[in-house]
Amino acid sequence: MERPRDGEYAPFYAPYVALVPETDILGVLEQQVEEIRRLAASVPAERETHRYADGKWSIREVLGHLVDGERVFGYRAFCISRGERAGLPSFDENQYVAATRYDAIPLRELADDLALVRRSNLAVLRRLAPPDWTRVGTTSGNAVTVRALAWVMAGHPRHHLDILRERYGVA
Repeated sequence: MERPRDGEYAPFYAPYVALVPETDILGVLEQQVEEIRRLAASVPAERETHRYADGKWSIREVLGHLVDGERVFGYRAFCISRGERAGLPSFDENQYVAATRYDAIPLRELADDLALVRRSNLAVLRRLAPPDWTRVGTTSGNAVTVRALAWVMAGHPRHHLDILRERYGVA
C-alpha cells in the first residue's frame, strides 16, 4: 500500500506518520502487538508505576494511553471508512489518563487490552476495499484519510515506545 501523502492528515500527525517508513501497514500493526507484549513483560512489577519526573505518566499510564489512542484512532478509521460525514471530536489525552485507574492495572493486563483493541481494528482494516483507504473525514477539525489514520495507529505507539526506552529505561 502507498504511504499517506502530505495533506491526508493534519500537521500534528506528521511525526507519527514519519516514524513508519514501511508500506505494509497491516504487517506493522500486527507486529507491534508482540513488541508491546515483550516490552511489558520486561518491566519488573515494582517499576510499573515509575515516573521519570514529577507530573509525568507512569509506565502503566503510558501503556494505558496507548490503549486509549488505539480505541480513538481505530474508531475514527472505522467511521470514516463507512463514509461518516460528521466531524469526529478530538480527545484530551491528559484528561483521559487522569480519569482512569491505569496505575492500578498490571502492565501485562494493559498489553492484553491493547492487543484486543488492535486485533479488532485490524479486522476492520483488513476488510477495506482499496477506495475505502482514501476516504476523507474530519477529526479534531482537520481532514484525514483512513490510510493516514492507519499510519498514525502505528506511529503513535512507536513514539511512546521510544519515550519508554529513552526516558524510563525500559528495554
